This record gives sequence, structure tokens and C-alpha cells, in this order.
Amino acid sequence: MDTIINGLGAGFAVAFDPFNLMLVLVGCFAGTLIGALPGLGPINGVAILLPIAYGLGLPAESAIILLAGIYYGAEYGGRISSILLNVPGDAGAVFTTLDGNPMAKKGEAGRALSLSALASFFGGTFAVILMSLFGPLLASYAVTFSPSDYVALMVFAFASLASLVGSNAVKTLLAALLGLMLASIGIDANTGVARYTFGIPDILAGIDFLVVVIGLFGMAELIHLVEQQVSGKMKALKIDKSFVSWADMVNVKWAIVRSSFIGFFIGILPGTGASVASAVAYGTEKRISDNNGTFGKGDPRGLAAPEAANNAAAGGAMVPMLTLGIPGSGTTAILLGAFLLFNITPGPAMFTQHPEVAWGLIASMYIGNVALLIINLPLVGIFARMLTIPQKYLTPLIAVLAFIGVYSVVSNPHDLYMIIGLGVMGWLLRKLDFPLAPVILGFVLGGLFEDNLRRALSISAGDWSILVNSPDSIVLYGLAIIVALVPVFLRKKRAKV
Repeated sequence: MDTIINGLGAGFAVAFDPFNLMLVLVGCFAGTLIGALPGLGPINGVAILLPIAYGLGLPAESAIILLAGIYYGAEYGGRISSILLNVPGDAGAVFTTLDGNPMAKKGEAGRALSLSALASFFGGTFAVILMSLFGPLLASYAVTFSPSDYVALMVFAFASLASLVGSNAVKTLLAALLGLMLASIGIDANTGVARYTFGIPDILAGIDFLVVVIGLFGMAELIHLVEQQVSGKMKALKIDKSFVSWADMVNVKWAIVRSSFIGFFIGILPGTGASVASAVAYGTEKRISDNNGTFGKGDPRGLAAPEAANNAAAGGAMVPMLTLGIPGSGTTAILLGAFLLFNITPGPAMFTQHPEVAWGLIASMYIGNVALLIINLPLVGIFARMLTIPQKYLTPLIAVLAFIGVYSVVSNPHDLYMIIGLGVMGWLLRKLDFPLAPVILGFVLGGLFEDNLRRALSISAGDWSILVNSPDSIVLYGLAIIVALVPVFLRKKRAKV
């Protein structure tokens, strides 16, 4: 404990240096703006600005602090377009749309934005505290997860779909299968066989997640708005001066605590990330708290849960990267590259060889979470006023943001046509009352599930019993069975009453 206290003391001395403090604020503000743009998100924001940070000739600790500020600032910013426009800023913000956007449509955009900012603050701060206290221990446990354990984790995540079914479980399962099919498009890395490419060379490498999420959400929302305008059903959105209240915080406090735990522990597992954490947190919270069927219709708990989870997951992903040199997510993989650029190798030795970098970064994350709250809360009213833009201007604005977000990352004109096609598909699925969140979850988990299943079977020479050989996988399968079957029993019990 003394080592941790002394390390944090030295870290805060580094982070409170006026120049580094300015970099924290700049990184948080820039990250918020980057995250608010649909499709960019933290991974692309850090990747774009890494060469700039290195080219400026900053000291290692200052450059890392700046990039980390962009990282968790973008996690905050992703909620803005999700709540206001129903267009997720990144993968972790997909589940924020489920209750955040309905709140905005009810005239509670200010309340939704401020609530999400506070939930993100608590989730992020909770993760940094746990990282400071138990980081090395948790990281050493996380790397013991075998491919078969990851398969069990994916099964548990899919079982969480039971909480997203709404009124039709069959449509939810079909939507998840559609996501799995989209994830399988491209050349099979093991056999070299092209799957579902239909001779189109531009999709041999598969479909980028960014294209899928912008197409299914952003472009589908655009088509929906155009349809309403043409049919004369467009209604002006009312905007009030709503803000989060103390009663709101009391109502969501346990949702934030539970989701922060879930987000952090899923975040430390390499390769999972905020999208899995927010999905599991939302599903868990809906199962626990949705007694009146209000989730998906603007329930504050349904907004707070994924927001706390995805920011806690961002902190959790830093744990294996800092303590073991193993990136826990795509963004931390880029941060790992930043460390290596400065001839610093993350791992246990970094805390003794480069304590100013390791502890300075951790201390800056405490400061960054506070800074993001201070930056974002006063801007809630300004963001909410975006909804007062006339729909005839808002519709092309969504289109421009969607196309810029995609093209700035993938730089392939074919993908612009792809998001239009996926937008039409998303619009049709909405018309047929198919939920879109399971499609995204299936797409995100599909690649992870297939890769780890193949690794596990390769290790066992095709023996399927390897999937249930470890205590961790057995526990996860048991949890998956429970979360899938308990809602069924509860519905039958209520039907009898």
C-alpha cells in the first residue's frame, strides 16, 4: 500500500505540472469533440493524433498523458451523437442509443446528457481506483483466460440477448444471426477461402465495424427522417431546460455501481472492449431493474448502465497494457505503440524504470475524469440545442457526419455505397420491428467467437471437451444458462398469476 501511495504522490506531481495539466485538458476537450463525430471514436482519434504528439518532440510522459486524455475524452464524447441523433459515436456507445435517444425525443436531452456525463465520470473514476489498487493482480488473472474461456465469455454475452428481446425473442435471435453473418464476410484467415464476397474485391478483407454501425444506425436514421418528412409525420422535438436531479442519481446509483464492476472486469480481458462491456451491463441491468418494461423507452437506468460500463472498460483495458504489456483493446494497442516509440516497454519493470510515465499516466486519469465532468456539464445546454435545428437541415447534417466519419477512417469510396445499402437494410429492419442492437452485438462478437473457438479446437486437436475443461468456462456457461432461462420462468410465473 505504501508503494501505491508513494507512486501516486509522484504521479500527481508529474500530472500537476502546468504543461502536463494543460495537455490533460487539451486531450480531454479534443477527445470529446472526436468522440462526438459519428464513426471516429477513441481508436481512430488516438491513431490520427499519435504522429502529431510524437512529432512535437514532447517528453514521453507528456505525450502519453495527451494521448490518454484523447482516449477517455472520446469515450465521453461518443454519447453526444448517440443521445441527440441516434448515431453511435463508437462501438461502446451503441447501447447508449437505446434509452438515451428516447429521452432526447421526449424533450429530456439535457437530462440525458448530464446523466450520462455523471455516469461516465463515476465509471471512469471507479476503474482508475481499482487499477491503482489491484491492477497487477487482476491483469495476471486476466491473461490466464484461455481460448476456451473466451468462447464461454462470448456465449455468456450472447445469452445476455435474452434481456434485449423486447416482445419478440425470435426477431432478436434472427438479428443476432444476421450480425454473425456480416462478421463472417471476407477471406477466412485459416483456409484462405472467400466467404460471401460475391466476387467483390472491396469486401475481401471483410466489412469494417465503422461501416456497419454508421450504416445500420446513422443512415437508417437518416432514411427514417426523410420518410417522416415526405409523409408529413415529422414532429418538432421539444427542448426544455432539463438537467439531472438528485432523485435521478439516487435512482441510478446501483445501476452505475453494478455496471462499473462489469465494465472494469470485462475491460481487463484482452480483446473484449467497451462494446462487450456495455452490452453485458445493459442486459444485466435490464434483467434486474426493468420491472415495468420501461427500458428502451427512455429509462435513466438504461442510459446510466452502458455509460458507466464503457468508461470503466476503458480504464480496465489499461490494466493489462500497463502491467503486462498486453493491450486490452484496439485503442490500448495504439497506446502500446506510443510507449514503444519512446523506447519504453510497458510491464512490471516500467513502474520502477519509468515511474514518472507509469504513475504520471494513472494520476492524469484521475484529473482527466474530473476535467471531463467540468468541461462537459456546462456544455449540456449547448449540445441539447442541436435538436432545435430544423429537420430539413438536421437530415443532411447527419448524412454529412456519417460520410465524413467513414471516409476519414477507411478512405474507400466503396464503403460509402456500403453504408447506404446497410442503411436501407437497417431502415427495413426497423419497419419490421427487428432490434438493431443484437445485429451490432452479433457482428462484434462474431469474429471473437470464431477466432477463439478455432484456437481452442486447434489446441485440443478437435476435441470439443476442451470448451468445458476449466472452472472459469464452467462458471460462465452456468451464468449464461441462468440469464437465458430465468426470464422465461419469470414470464411463465407472471402469466399464471
